[in-house]
Amino acid sequence: MLGTVSATGPLAIDLYLPALPQMQHQFMTSASLMQLSITSCLVGLALGQLIAGPFSDQHGRKRPLIVGFLIFGLVSLIIAFIHSVALLIALRFIQGIAGATGQVLARAVARDLFSGKKLTRFYAMLNTVNGVFPIIAPIVGGFMIRYVDWEAVFILLAVIGVAIALAVFWGLHESLPANQRQTGGYRSSFVAMGHFITQASFWPLIVATGLVYGALFSYISASTFVFQTGFGLAPQTFSLLYAFNGLGIVVGSNLPARLARRYSNQQQLTGLLLTAIATSALLLVSLLFPANVWLVIALVLILVILIGALLTLTVTVIMDQAAQNAGSASAVIGLSQNAFGGLASPLAGMTGSSYAAMAGMLFVCHVGAYGLTRFQRHHT
Repeated sequence: MLGTVSATGPLAIDLYLPALPQMQHQFMTSASLMQLSITSCLVGLALGQLIAGPFSDQHGRKRPLIVGFLIFGLVSLIIAFIHSVALLIALRFIQGIAGATGQVLARAVARDLFSGKKLTRFYAMLNTVNGVFPIIAPIVGGFMIRYVDWEAVFILLAVIGVAIALAVFWGLHESLPANQRQTGGYRSSFVAMGHFITQASFWPLIVATGLVYGALFSYISASTFVFQTGFGLAPQTFSLLYAFNGLGIVVGSNLPARLARRYSNQQQLTGLLLTAIATSALLLVSLLFPANVWLVIALVLILVILIGALLTLTVTVIMDQAAQNAGSASAVIGLSQNAFGGLASPLAGMTGSSYAAMAGMLFVCHVGAYGLTRFQRHHT
């Protein structure tokens, strides 16, 4: 249930990725503006978590989930009937705010129930279930676009939003009893979030997990144009490739749990980030030679596996320190991840169908995350 609930990002983004070229043509706009519809959704996902996280610390986890997914479904239905790129961008922002409840509260519920190595294993399982959606969503989206117009994708999102709200209502138990909820109003919740951000043991990792997420969305936002426009893959072929890379994220998400017996979380972070830096550097160097789609596919697959592992690790380390106010801590993580994802998306598309900007963003994000983890170790 939590894996499905936390799949807001893949549901809102991956399902309509194969439709982006069709939507660009119909809206008569640029690739960058279409990518801005991804960015606006990510910004909404980031800001919405600042609402859902503190609210859930005060009133429990279940109610915000139901309300959030009902609004998500309604906005998705409205998007299916518009024909303005500006309105699309605005509504995607609202869709992101509503869908943020799934991302932030899945992490909070897990922290209500687990800690330590159990939390690491549970986040690995959570990301595994969540990782199924990036595999399924683009395949479904790609085959839908083959037979129907892009509007049908958002009608499907509307149905999914309402279905998840009903499933939560009937199938998810409240994990935060009334006697464990925060008192003192929303001001105390925002003070708690400020406390997380300013601690030397927290803020470098919070920014680092944001940069890793930025690397992920550099790939997500640019991939449809790189592989379909740049390398000439058909939408259905791209959907299968994208799904295969989604399987790579699933594999990577399970690595920390398997390596936990031999290596600490810090050791894993260091080794995996260095590997990601080296792989990103190879992707950059490949730009100096004639374009080879198979080499690019192989290097990107390695990177998404590493990103899956790094997201599990960074989130686990941060949430394990958040014994109190798990909703607020999860909101800070979500704010960082979606803010960096939103910033990275248009930057990764600056070179159009070339993968130069995507490769550069992947390298910069991983180098930045490595520097921050070293800073965190030296100041705690």
